[in-house]
Amino acid sequence: MTITALDFERCYRAVSTRDSRFDGQFFTAVRTTGIYCRPSCPAITPKRANVSFLPTAAAAQQAGYRACRRCLPDAAPGSPLWNTRADLAARAMRLIGDGVIERGGVPALAATLGYSQRQLTRVLTNELGAGPLALARAHRAHTARLLIQTTNMPMSDIAFAAGFASIRQFNDTVREVFAVSPTTMRTESQRANGRAVPNTNGTLSLRLPYREPLDRTWLEWFLSAHAVPGLELWEDRSYLRNLRTPHGHASIRIGFQRDHVRAELALHDMRDLAPTVARLRHLLDLDADPIGIDEALDVAAHANRPDGRPRFVPGIRVPGCLDGPELLLRTMIGQQISVPAAATHTARLVSALGDPIDGPTPRLFPEPAVIAERGAEVLTGPARRVRSIVNAAAALASGDLALHQGRTSTELRRDLLALEGVGPWTADYVTMRLLADPDILLATDLVVRQGAALHGIDLSDTARSAPWRSYLSVQLWHSALTARTAPAARAARTKASTES
Repeated sequence: MTITALDFERCYRAVSTRDSRFDGQFFTAVRTTGIYCRPSCPAITPKRANVSFLPTAAAAQQAGYRACRRCLPDAAPGSPLWNTRADLAARAMRLIGDGVIERGGVPALAATLGYSQRQLTRVLTNELGAGPLALARAHRAHTARLLIQTTNMPMSDIAFAAGFASIRQFNDTVREVFAVSPTTMRTESQRANGRAVPNTNGTLSLRLPYREPLDRTWLEWFLSAHAVPGLELWEDRSYLRNLRTPHGHASIRIGFQRDHVRAELALHDMRDLAPTVARLRHLLDLDADPIGIDEALDVAAHANRPDGRPRFVPGIRVPGCLDGPELLLRTMIGQQISVPAAATHTARLVSALGDPIDGPTPRLFPEPAVIAERGAEVLTGPARRVRSIVNAAAALASGDLALHQGRTSTELRRDLLALEGVGPWTADYVTMRLLADPDILLATDLVVRQGAALHGIDLSDTARSAPWRSYLSVQLWHSALTARTAPAARAARTKASTES
């Protein structure tokens, strides 16, 4: 969404009604106060003549506005536009969130996207109101605020952990963005919470906001059903696992609360905070606009719904992933076998080739180079499938196949289909989850077909569900899986009633 594409009347109505659905989708800049807010800010609604609307926090900061200390606009859920759009600006935003600029600067971002630095800067400034450095600066400011308010780390450590090149740059940025010094920000946070910031020793406890509604039952089932022993663990309604990060590894625990996801992160290197949080949000699809998606799907799929057909579940999310290569290799291991069998085969691979670390989940997923070299010794099953997995790992290790969020769906699907043993379903499934592509219909999936039959939906005629056919696929999955378990659940309830 460009600056000029923002509809003033629509934005002002959202601000006037303090509609939280639009938090993160645009920001309100108030000329008379010099601050910018999220649409749901509880402050008095500013006069029309005093406001303008900007697509990113970075654009507001670039224009000289300070973040509102009441509504914390930088803490809003991310914009769903970065998933629904596939243009250069959206792909760049996904990579900036993953910390590409902090690790390699603007040249690395431009090279990953296949554009010159000058062209990339021009497009981002036109579309988002700020260039790549300003966008990365906004992410650094957000990371710095998290560390200042949730840890007792020394400010010098926070400066470098957040990606700043110097302590002076860190201090200047915090003052410019939040209108207070880092020390004052920490003091105010402690006073508001009524307690001192606890020791962290590299562990953080964070609240990850999302737009309601969110069907936590579906995400809990997905995470628990696909958990690989040794790599992942589901216990006490919490999901634990390890993942590789740019500077080492992290151990995570996430659980679903009423209005947020609680995330506990143990980081080998604090510089990995921002990319780890971005990957968790991507895994759980926390930046989606569920009300808009649900309304569109309900109208498209059930406009002429026969009586008795099931309705869709509000707030369904499309699970993303934490690591592209891991997603592809696990998907290939699970082809044409059950979910429990796939977990068993993957656990054997993780146990044999995964790097050991301390914690309740003692392994990291093996690196592609290791699987390419030794995968054939560990993997079992049809020789052709094992060869395909090993060859895919070799392509990932050599760089011939790149799996990251800066790719387009068309290019990624083409490269995946070029691999031996990867068919249309696997290519579509990986593309949907890696890129958070909202419009991929898994029409050949058996469970999706079963769900379509329950809803009376013709999978050859789903144009009205665009651009949300990924969500349609997951809704149909959910319906079919629920129908499978319903008889067993009824039997269990009947037995419990009889015994009582």
